[in-house]
Amino acid sequence: MAQDGSFAHYPSLQNALVLITGGASGIGAALVEQFALQAARVAFLDIAEQSAVELIDKLGLVAVHRPAFLKCDLTDVAGLRSSIKSIETQFGAVRVLVNNAASDDRHKMSEVTPEYWDERMNVNLRHHFFAIQAVAPGMTQAGGGSIINMSSIAWMIPSTGLPAYVTAKAGIVGLTRTLSRELGGANIRVNCVSPGAIMTERQRRLWVTPDYLAEIMQRQSLKRELLPEDVARLVLFLASDDGSTITGQNFVIDGGWV
Repeated sequence: MAQDGSFAHYPSLQNALVLITGGASGIGAALVEQFALQAARVAFLDIAEQSAVELIDKLGLVAVHRPAFLKCDLTDVAGLRSSIKSIETQFGAVRVLVNNAASDDRHKMSEVTPEYWDERMNVNLRHHFFAIQAVAPGMTQAGGGSIINMSSIAWMIPSTGLPAYVTAKAGIVGLTRTLSRELGGANIRVNCVSPGAIMTERQRRLWVTPDYLAEIMQRQSLKRELLPEDVARLVLFLASDDGSTITGQNFVIDGGWV
């Protein structure tokens, strides 16, 4: 166990172009940081401009390649496609795509309208498909790549109080399975990561109470808090050539909750 902070280094990620959605905060920010520390060329999309700038300034002191940020509303598919095209024009083919962006806002089943349902699908599911569709041609021409979709254990528990989010996260696993078959012939791997209770700043601020934290510790086999960088290190492996024969899988990282 890397008690001193020395974790795996993946030579295959060096200089690889990595695109991360929702990279300005939470797990996304940890992904940007961990890929940057692998000397990857990182580009990320988000709407939180100030957080993105602060993250880039922080990593500019330690990263070989300064991460690139594009402000993008992922629910705007035309804008998403344009942002990806801009990244490809500037840096070349995307070799790693991490579909991370999501929002786990709570909502009561009885209060969900058709409009809210559609908005939740747009925020949590739809952009996964269209980001993959956009990067696939360049990735294919470059000889392949790795796509990692972020799901959640929410649909496995199952969680209550956010049914649209849970549905979207289950859908991501199905999307991963089918696209792994669609794209496998192009040497493009598609996998899924399902985190448990990850202690992001947002989770601590909005949802983590002493009672909820006690419930987490009771349900997890590992009696410690799980952090964004724990998830990021699993994603690094799946993105690297070390995971070159793994595709169509869903990896649960929850400390043994489910």
